[in-house]
Amino acid sequence: MTLVITSACIDVKDGICTTSCPVDCIYEGERMYYIHPTECIECGMCESICPVDAIRYADEVVEDELAFVALNDAAFRDSKGELTEPGGWKKGDAPVPDPVGFSTHIQPKKETV
Repeated sequence: MTLVITSACIDVKDGICTTSCPVDCIYEGERMYYIHPTECIECGMCESICPVDAIRYADEVVEDELAFVALNDAAFRDSKGELTEPGGWKKGDAPVPDPVGFSTHIQPKKETV
């Protein structure tokens, strides 16, 4: 089961996860990072280093975050719905466009007092 990045990453984009990925399968998007579903080797390095605890194995994503399993996949689909294989992300690459429907899954940030 691949790893996915959930809503905690939105507008944070710390990027430390990209430094721990041995196969460069974590791509910067417009408002968050995405993990390519077939490039990921499921090592879990990114999950252990994420400062906002946004990374989960797809089968461990909580119910109200399940849309992010599909969004991580959709970020790498072309207009025909076919999975693209970019071959690894490097700092300085253009961001992956946030997938269609992304904005409908953004929850307002909870204010802390």
